[in-house]
Amino acid sequence: MDRFTERRRKKAADHYFDYSLLFIVLFLLGFGMVMIYSTSSYEASKDYGDAAYYLKKQAVATALGIAAMIFTANVPYHFWEKFAIPGYLISAVLICLVLTPLGVKVKGARRWLDFGIGLRLQPAEIAKLCMILFLASMVCSMGKGIRSRKGFLMILLAPLPISVMIWKITDNLSSAIIVFGIAVLMLFVASPDYKKFFLMGAIGAAAAAGIVYIITRLASSDSLDFRGERILAWLNPEAYASGKGFQTLQALYAIGSGGIFGKGLGQSMQKLGFIPEAQNDMIFSIICEELGLFGAIAIILLFLLLIWRFMIVANNAPDLFGALLVVGVMGHIAIQVILNIAVVTNTIPNTGISLPFISYGGSSVMFLLIEIGLVLSVSHSIRFREV
Repeated sequence: MDRFTERRRKKAADHYFDYSLLFIVLFLLGFGMVMIYSTSSYEASKDYGDAAYYLKKQAVATALGIAAMIFTANVPYHFWEKFAIPGYLISAVLICLVLTPLGVKVKGARRWLDFGIGLRLQPAEIAKLCMILFLASMVCSMGKGIRSRKGFLMILLAPLPISVMIWKITDNLSSAIIVFGIAVLMLFVASPDYKKFFLMGAIGAAAAAGIVYIITRLASSDSLDFRGERILAWLNPEAYASGKGFQTLQALYAIGSGGIFGKGLGQSMQKLGFIPEAQNDMIFSIICEELGLFGAIAIILLFLLLIWRFMIVANNAPDLFGALLVVGVMGHIAIQVILNIAVVTNTIPNTGISLPFISYGGSSVMFLLIEIGLVLSVSHSIRFREV
């Protein structure tokens, strides 16, 4: 073996790469493909004459996402820092384009852009990725200034325009909450003053309780919008069994009928037209029905392992920018998993939010995989220490 080859091998060995994280993501993707086919085959066969219709579309999006992940993982993550501000502006423009003829309405919601070449994107998913880049760059550029009241408020207010646009223009409150939640978690990691966050949490909880109280007082009036009706259905789903509580009740029936070990893969009854769009937001309920409590806990443990790997990479990142990128991705996935499972189990009011890597959704899986590529790029920059 010549010195050049030996030097290259030694150099490669000095760098870390998180294969555990990559394996967990690939397993979740594979499991998601199986569950999408199991969950959607009946509806797809009835509506499109092809039981694998949704599976094929998800497979294409997943393949594109994996290609984008590999590319992103092999590009030094500091390269993307220059796109922080342009990405913020582009995401705002794309959200506004929903109001133009490029915007299309699907299932009553106008949240997608159709470019007429078989490509349909959801701007909210792009905004989540761009917000992570923007906030990581902003925190690093501010340095110790983030500890001041002005710096703290600047970081906290930065995602508000995008969050409000997602909420009002695309009528997607869940994605707006996720974008703001990403910012709060990144700020929590970067700021040493935790008292402010306890105060924010107390104010948020009090505001939520106040909104619920007001809505319950207005229950008999006609002034409530569909979100108010969803809150009432959350509090008493049986009273709204034929309306806003229908999907939630059917999901709870699926979870309860699964038992400990489930009915078996493909044996769900609730997916046969009882749960609307079961392959999307409510796929966790079908997992519970077919694989039981055992399967549900196994998936939750996999997500916890994924979060743990994110923490390992963030703690060992070479610099603050890399660590914040990983924290942003971790916050995005953690918040989305918690909200999805909470909705399915009726812990919080029903809102449309997918389960990362498992639910059907091309835009979601593609941009999640790009985020994973960023994390892998940060992990690849970690050097082993000689002992």
